[in-house]
Amino acid sequence: MLEPELQELARRVRDFADDVVAPAAYEYDTQRRLPIEIIREMGDMGLFGLPLPAEYDGQGKSYLHLCVAVEQLARVDQSIAVTLEAGLGLGAMPILRFGTDEQKTRFLPSLARGEGLAAFGLTEADAGSDAGGTKTTATLEDGMWRIDGTKQFITNSGTSITEIVTVTAVTGERIGSDGRRGPELSTIIVPVPTEGFTALPAYDKVGWHTSDTHPLVFDGVRVPEENLLGERGRGFANFLSVLDEGRVAFAALCVGAAQGCLEQTVAYAKRREVFGRPIGDNQHIAFTIARMRSRVAAARAVMHDAAHRIDRGMPFTTEASLAKLIGSEAAVANANDATQIWGGYGFLNENAVARHYRDARILTLGEGSTEVQLGVIARSLGFDKALG
Repeated sequence: MLEPELQELARRVRDFADDVVAPAAYEYDTQRRLPIEIIREMGDMGLFGLPLPAEYDGQGKSYLHLCVAVEQLARVDQSIAVTLEAGLGLGAMPILRFGTDEQKTRFLPSLARGEGLAAFGLTEADAGSDAGGTKTTATLEDGMWRIDGTKQFITNSGTSITEIVTVTAVTGERIGSDGRRGPELSTIIVPVPTEGFTALPAYDKVGWHTSDTHPLVFDGVRVPEENLLGERGRGFANFLSVLDEGRVAFAALCVGAAQGCLEQTVAYAKRREVFGRPIGDNQHIAFTIARMRSRVAAARAVMHDAAHRIDRGMPFTTEASLAKLIGSEAAVANANDATQIWGGYGFLNENAVARHYRDARILTLGEGSTEVQLGVIARSLGFDKALG
């Protein structure tokens, strides 16, 4: 049902994924290294500029274009897909949505060309789903923000081409409409490198071995006052918007992972023979694969709906959570079924289904856990206290 231009994009990215990314996936997964050369090729293809305006060297395309590209990459390598998804959805898009003209002109062109990567520093050791628990502080001193604190699980934050990390920090105190006091949260752009900023050694993760993920330390980091992104005190509202939008691209990654498991399993069930016939001739195997197909269809439909809503300027918060919830659960279930059908071969890291099995586990946790998505959906149904 995609228009011809989107079909051509899907074909082009699919070919790149199959011909360039997939053959190298096991090597880079084993090395636990982000292949910058592949990222640069993606930049040359214009993938990092898909939803960014042409005036900032972007492609001026829809958000659905980004989702289509992410899905095709995630079929063969979730780590490469999340590098694109996070670099745009969490990295560049906040600057496009909330930045000043000067900030957009300064930062977006190199990000759109894939020459640099951007990260979004939100999560902390005691502030994940409860972002109101942020402890990182930013104090305005003589026209400069002094930032102190730590962040956890930040994607694209320690690569050789990381250019900026946008940080959420407490910049003061606010009084709510109910009279209660709470932290005033703002977002601030930190160029990389900046004195006092340190990306600690990368995590030893269960999956997403190729994806670049670090804990960060801000020790007296000083950046100009004009690096404030959006209005002071609007950080909470702004990053909620960023997360909503990012969840749709993340859902596209989930769809791609579920699709990749399906494709691998269909091919295997047709060639693998046991007791003199292909295992796909067994009704249980065939029905299991049929159910995998149904999950992909459902996940893709709700993801496309959410992306269309973004592009049409319609409310999409609930739809983003639906897409992320359904997509992540589809990917986890398909990875489990694929591994079971592949048997012992599905337990070997050289095979894509094994990587999908490991990688898929983060999908129900990253960019808002399953419980957060359920809370958002429940709240849309009138259960106002579902998120606490």
